[in-house]
Amino acid sequence: MTDALQIYFAGDIFDHKDLVGNALLARYIEQSSAGRYRCVLPQNLEQSSNRAVNIRNQDLVQVIQCDVALFNFDGDDLDSGTVVEFMLAKMLDIPALIVRSDFRSAGDQNKDGDDWNLMCSFFPRARNFQFNAMAWFQAAHADGDDILETLPKLYLSLSEQITAALDEVCDEPSLFGGDLNRARALYDWARQFPGSGLAHRIDDQALEQIVQRKHARGMLK
Repeated sequence: MTDALQIYFAGDIFDHKDLVGNALLARYIEQSSAGRYRCVLPQNLEQSSNRAVNIRNQDLVQVIQCDVALFNFDGDDLDSGTVVEFMLAKMLDIPALIVRSDFRSAGDQNKDGDDWNLMCSFFPRARNFQFNAMAWFQAAHADGDDILETLPKLYLSLSEQITAALDEVCDEPSLFGGDLNRARALYDWARQFPGSGLAHRIDDQALEQIVQRKHARGMLK
């Protein structure tokens, strides 16, 4: 899986439901994509320090390095950390898939709009995959299977559609248009503007490797 596109998997990680749901979906995405994608979950990253700034910097570095990002937009109000990561990804024109499984209406858009704050909508190279988690769960559980039999059916069906959506957003042309100098300049700014030591985590050589790797994988065209 060394040639797999790296997905930064952003979303809540605050309780056992978040942690298990993230891990299951990530694993099934890797399976359904036949290894085309590899998910990087913040919950799996080792923390060398419990200092908040180090945790923030580690996650932002992963966003900068990733080829594509998946953002969980569940809940009445979006997780603020996820929104920050989404905006960094959009600043770098990283392909983004927004996933919402919450069947409740939320946000401040009209009835035909997205179920979240309008400031997180309308960006280029970003697609939405929204589904009713309750309906999907009940359909998978319709035969009264044991939960350990229901979960594979649910997550396999879900991951297949998410993988197809990831393929589509990755195929969209980049705003960079193959201009590597422009990409270098923007990625250089991305490592600097957050401050608080983030720039030290991505030196010039690492920055060039990120740009060249993404160019080789067609992410900057």
